[in-house]
Amino acid sequence: MKLPVKTVQNTDAGSMMLPPQFDELVRPDLISRAVLSYESQQRQPYGGKKDAGMRASAELSRRRRNYRGSYGHGISRVPRKIMSRKGTRFNWVGAFAPGTVGGRKAHPPKPEKQWAQKINTKEKQKALRSALAATMHPTLVAQRGHLIPKGYPFIIENTLETLSKTKEVTKVLNQLGFTDDLTRTSQRTIRAGKAKRRGRKYQTKKGALLVVGDEQCKLIKGAQNIPGVEIVPVHSLHTKHLAPGCHPGRLTLFTKNAIEKIEKEKLFM
Repeated sequence: MKLPVKTVQNTDAGSMMLPPQFDELVRPDLISRAVLSYESQQRQPYGGKKDAGMRASAELSRRRRNYRGSYGHGISRVPRKIMSRKGTRFNWVGAFAPGTVGGRKAHPPKPEKQWAQKINTKEKQKALRSALAATMHPTLVAQRGHLIPKGYPFIIENTLETLSKTKEVTKVLNQLGFTDDLTRTSQRTIRAGKAKRRGRKYQTKKGALLVVGDEQCKLIKGAQNIPGVEIVPVHSLHTKHLAPGCHPGRLTLFTKNAIEKIEKEKLFM
């Protein structure tokens, strides 16, 4: 598959043949499996304190001759703690057991649980190649909700990697036809639920993905403040970048340097 190469002024600069990594069949099932595996490995284990709910003194005797016991009172064998006493009469309240106020959980989450889902190396690479191929299909990209520019897909020249200011990057993206998609991702929504109090109040839609060849290029810092836009070096590219939420077909712009590295180093093969 041959794609046109464009300059930062949106003029033609020849064409370029895509490497065979982009010829993979689009497999949504494999892509979903790879993304879920990656997310499960990033999940932090959690669990309750080992003696949570078991700090109450809830020792209640069932023996006949123990006056502090519950023998003969016709009550269930729930662990109880003494709240008050008058002679041989006691005021008990259930404690310690599941179902009582302040009691332990029956089956609390365990911090030693393994959340990671395994995936074969070849399967993971095939999923990544499949996600790369999906970015070259305008129909799949439009189905994800992106507002694709005219003439998509295309490759951008390496001058894009030298831009260091957000204003410059925004201007180039507008010239390339990403204006509508940038407008779409600039609108934030407020998340519902208690997550608003946990540092993730706002939700931002996923925008364009810029794949660069140099890991130290200025563009990584220059475009990091544009809402929805992500910049990823080609060596750090993952299926989750290309298919957020397990949905393939993200609006992706490759630099010429990135395509050359994929072909020369035979990445993801």
